[in-house]
Amino acid sequence: MDLLALADFNLVARHEGFGKASRATGRPKATLSRRVAELEAGLELRLFERGARVLKLTEEGRALFERTSQLFTELDETTSEIASGGREPRGRLRISAPLLFSLTAMGKLAADFALKYPKVQLEVTTEDRPVDMIEEAYDLVIRVNPEPDESLIGRAFLHDRLVIVASPDLPRPIDGSAVPAVVRGQARQGEIWNVKTPTSQSGIAVNPVLSLSSLVMVRDAVRKGVGAGRLPVSLVSHDLADGTLVQWGDVDGNEITLWALYPSRRLLSARVSAFLDFLRDAFPKGTSDELSAYVGR
Repeated sequence: MDLLALADFNLVARHEGFGKASRATGRPKATLSRRVAELEAGLELRLFERGARVLKLTEEGRALFERTSQLFTELDETTSEIASGGREPRGRLRISAPLLFSLTAMGKLAADFALKYPKVQLEVTTEDRPVDMIEEAYDLVIRVNPEPDESLIGRAFLHDRLVIVASPDLPRPIDGSAVPAVVRGQARQGEIWNVKTPTSQSGIAVNPVLSLSSLVMVRDAVRKGVGAGRLPVSLVSHDLADGTLVQWGDVDGNEITLWALYPSRRLLSARVSAFLDFLRDAFPKGTSDELSAYVGR
């Protein structure tokens, strides 16, 4: 296989067009078009569907791009590192992170990382959905309690736990009656919250009075006294310390673990390695107390 033609194919696929690839790299458009045509002829496969205004990868073209793009990226990084005399992190680093972690900590983390590694162009996207790291070109994803995935490896860098909290003015029912509750997501009538304390384990019947889409919104509503809520202890630790909220107990069996994940078949780039080390330094013990202290009030 002609590696030069394969490299040009990757340029065109990455920039989604011959003209865009030409303008971005300074390579003649005609040369890029000829190289890709030669690659298609050699493979006896059509790699692009060519429309009047749209250039789209075929299924075979997408498979080839997914399997080869990172190899060329790593080759470029290696030659840059050799030329610069070391493995100084540089280049674009794309990260997908969950909503709550992004709202509370990622902005500060990103700023501190940018100050430490100014040659890295950090891009953070906030989303809770599963992502295809290869197809969507992410270098690293941060996820809460991720499902096992043989194609990914990573590190657990933070541990948290869910607690049930309420305003001091909201008494915990002792007669079995339902307590007003602020819930995340869809409300379920008749729901029971299993709660444990150092000396007991019990269930609390809840009556959802508010259904909100984010845990930050749930916390803010609980602060107003409208109902009890289930929240990560790192999100309410300062409220508990100040006495503006009280803790009724831990949610039974709901440990929260944040993982930093990356594709196992990739060589670990200097910038990904630097961010993993940065997370470890930011949270050396990986506890909810460290997250609370890092986030601040």
